[in-house]
Amino acid sequence: MNRRLGTLAAVGALTLGATGAGTAAASAPSSAGSGHTTATAELFATNNTATITDPADPRLKTRLVRFDHEVRNIIRTHGAKAGDSTLLDGVFWSSDLKKATYERSREFDVNHVSAAGLHHIADVIRKQYKQESVLTFRHLPRTSPETNAVDIEATGVTSRELHDALLADPEARDELGGGSVTARDGRLILIAPLADLPLAKKFVGELGVDWNKAKVRYGAEEFVGG
Repeated sequence: MNRRLGTLAAVGALTLGATGAGTAAASAPSSAGSGHTTATAELFATNNTATITDPADPRLKTRLVRFDHEVRNIIRTHGAKAGDSTLLDGVFWSSDLKKATYERSREFDVNHVSAAGLHHIADVIRKQYKQESVLTFRHLPRTSPETNAVDIEATGVTSRELHDALLADPEARDELGGGSVTARDGRLILIAPLADLPLAKKFVGELGVDWNKAKVRYGAEEFVGG
């Protein structure tokens, strides 16, 4: 990714299993409930190198099928297990252009991987597809000293709504950078620094989402190469 995914994009012991990953319904900060994945980690990546400012750009229609297969192979080749992959529509704020930019990407679930291994895989992907950075998110208990971010997910959000909310909230667009929506079922994925959780909560409300129905997962984010 070329910029924070807030995420889109999105990152204990060195070897982390899925058991013990912190997942919570927004209304219940304890480790209860479940998110969309029980993977060890998530990796957000694209093969796009262009800056796209037109939401009608045909490049935003790609399904990244070949890219999906190639990245899964990279994950396996470097000793991890590739889980599910989800096609995303990303909306990000460019402080340089002073406008929103758009990006098709994929979120990859990664299992049986250490922190160092995940970093290495992301760096391989970054170099192969000429990206400035690749976002990773390792699922960790909320109380882990490594936990520095949250993965917020909520249904019923469109990329247009995400775009409009970013433009209407200067603080959110400057601090969070943007986010992603799953192309198939309109599920918001917002990776945010733990310190920005109050801001992220406010922003999710501006999207019309009931915070009590959102899923919040804790972990460690890293922009590899960024």
